[in-house]
Amino acid sequence: MPHPRFRLITFDLDDTVWPCEPVIRAAEEAVLDWLGARAPRLTDRHDRLSLREHRGRLMAERPELAHDLGLIRRLSIATLLTELDYPAELADRLAAEALAVFMAQRNRIAPFADAEPVLRRLAADYLLVSITNGNADPELTPLSGVFHHHVTAARAGAAKPDPTVFSLALALAGCAPDECLHLGDEPYLDVEGARRLGIEAIWVNRSGRSWPTDLEPPTLTITDLHQLADWLDGRPPAATPAEPSGDPDGV
Repeated sequence: MPHPRFRLITFDLDDTVWPCEPVIRAAEEAVLDWLGARAPRLTDRHDRLSLREHRGRLMAERPELAHDLGLIRRLSIATLLTELDYPAELADRLAAEALAVFMAQRNRIAPFADAEPVLRRLAADYLLVSITNGNADPELTPLSGVFHHHVTAARAGAAKPDPTVFSLALALAGCAPDECLHLGDEPYLDVEGARRLGIEAIWVNRSGRSWPTDLEPPTLTITDLHQLADWLDGRPPAATPAEPSGDPDGV
């Protein structure tokens, strides 16, 4: 029986619904292999970590673009290629194609074991909207058809914890903040970000982290989405072993 209060449940994706770091690493390695055959001067100078560092510097220099991780990734590669004397037109084309290689791998995710069965069950009773600062597309993953809407930072024009992201999810679902429940693995980006807009929030802590002492505790802490289903049904969440988690939304 659906919870009497909530019509909408919003979910972070990376490290909430699926592990992030393994798929990001694989995607970045695929891009390096692809660039190695087409722009060897770049891969002679840079590895996966130095490319990540360059994107971080670019995000700091261009904060107005920092929410769009795909754009940052493309601009970073194009900039580095230009600095290595590749013609600008070629640099732009290679950067766009490299991003396509990345995105093809980025969507090859493996959900946590609890995610798909719980989400498909919840989708029958609630509106489900994914909210991510990353750029994976659930419709291109094993979770196709689960979410009624998908909100990215690039689509919203801002990244969590900016309220714009959560407001877009509410607008797409036609729900008020007090009709929404948000779940995510990041205390500041997810839980506190949602609460600033009046949305109740649950912390998904799959890796046994400690809650920040400067924040009020979340409504509930869970290690597994089966515990969410129990809570929504009015049952005490059953204890389950935590699963290892990677880094937050990948750059």
